[in-house]
Amino acid sequence: MIPSVVAMLVFSLYTMVDGFFVANFVGETALSAVNLSMPFVNTLFALAIIFAVGTQTIIGVLLGQKKLEEAKSTFSFTVVVITIFAIILAVICGLNINSIAKFLGANDELLPLVIDYLSIIVLFAPFFIISYNFEVLVKVDGFPKTAALGVFISAITNILLDYVFVGVFHWGIRGAALATGISQVLSTIIFMIHFLFGKATLRFVKFKLDFSLFKKIIPLGFGDFISEIGIGVVVFFYNIFLIKHLGKESVATFSVISYVNQIACMCFVGITQGIQPLVSFYYGSDEPDAYKKLFKYSLYSVAGVAILILAVVFLFGENIFLLFFDAKETELINSSIIAIRKFTPSFLFVGFNLLIAGFSSALLRPHYSIIINMLRSFILIVGALFFTTNILGPDYIWFSSIISEGICLVISLILLARILNSVYKK
Repeated sequence: MIPSVVAMLVFSLYTMVDGFFVANFVGETALSAVNLSMPFVNTLFALAIIFAVGTQTIIGVLLGQKKLEEAKSTFSFTVVVITIFAIILAVICGLNINSIAKFLGANDELLPLVIDYLSIIVLFAPFFIISYNFEVLVKVDGFPKTAALGVFISAITNILLDYVFVGVFHWGIRGAALATGISQVLSTIIFMIHFLFGKATLRFVKFKLDFSLFKKIIPLGFGDFISEIGIGVVVFFYNIFLIKHLGKESVATFSVISYVNQIACMCFVGITQGIQPLVSFYYGSDEPDAYKKLFKYSLYSVAGVAILILAVVFLFGENIFLLFFDAKETELINSSIIAIRKFTPSFLFVGFNLLIAGFSSALLRPHYSIIINMLRSFILIVGALFFTTNILGPDYIWFSSIISEGICLVISLILLARILNSVYKK
């Protein structure tokens, strides 16, 4: 579980590192542009995970059933299909980059910056998708430390290149995007070496074209897809409402809050993905006591992480914003501290929602996962934003997340009770 959390935590640093260097060497307007672009990056990761988690679940069950050759064939076929899909997607996005930037909410001032950032990111889009897919499959292959190491090396590369491209060469927002793209290429190479030359159980083998396999893969991964894309969707909706009700200056504040939110969510996703292959394995080998114990430990882990991050925010909120804002901007920093303290208590609910959704998917109940993630990422958050801004007042917008996640947790617990009842009956 720990290597998985580390891997996801490091993944969350990519956009944050870009934001840090852009804020300090380019300016707060450019930081807002990076934040507006974040939903696109999250979408790339989400498209990877819809295949990766579905494939991971099927392979985990097959390995639990001792069907090694079928697991290898499934692995090989899905990797080839995903690679082709990623290349086609990159071409389509590249031809529509202006429309994408406008859709993300970029106004006349931010539009050129968002286009500059995305025009570089889209060139590396296939590597975002393939690398993330490989990272998940390396874990189900039984090498979580390799997954964490690959992501860690990639992240360090991103940091160093950000410093060189943005801080030294002064390439601005395009330099930050280039640094992130190159780091994704590196992680793809590292994971490919594992599957080709390492001690991997999963190897590339000849396979039959069986596209019906995706009828199983997509539903199993769709809940996690919604969960991953939900991080970007929440940012997207918040940006829209913030610009409308509090002005574009508030987007800079939310840029930092969204980085903290992404770190928290990636920790929770890491815990969830850490147990998913094991849960699927024990489910396939009919060992319910084993995966129920895993779920119990993961509940404690989620609670501990939520409390820890919340404590850091309340104790060191000013220090967090000083990483991105000039110390002279005391009014902006003070208002931002108030905002983040209103937003982050939602972490006490977010982790449990994500864990229950992932647990459902691992037990081949993807419809529960889809329901939970659709509610928290789309329906409830939009409703909460409308409620806080139009009924309570714009200043209450920062409470929208805790409202939506709290309501979602009640529904998640009801669905969890159904799962546990069916498990005990089994």
